[in-house]
Amino acid sequence: MFTTGWGEPVHPDTVSSLFPIVIKRYNEVHPNARLPHARLHDLRHIHATTLLLAGVPVHVVAAHLGHADPSIALRVYAHVIRAAEASAADVFAQAIGE
Repeated sequence: MFTTGWGEPVHPDTVSSLFPIVIKRYNEVHPNARLPHARLHDLRHIHATTLLLAGVPVHVVAAHLGHADPSIALRVYAHVIRAAEASAADVFAQAIGE
């Protein structure tokens, strides 16, 4: 995902170790729009959560994340899927005129 200036891959641990530094520098420049502490891996969760909330089927998200079995994504993102199910129930209730 990340490469050096000469096109070679950057080890994920290198990027992970730089992540807090980047956030700290951003927060120093933008004190009124501070970013919370986050890990590089948190971006993966944000990505998956965003896709699920947008209605992308869980098996597609799981494949996108590289999970061999969608049950992993179902287990990790169960809370997101339940929220989407509740939203779907509200949409259906409105469609039939509750």
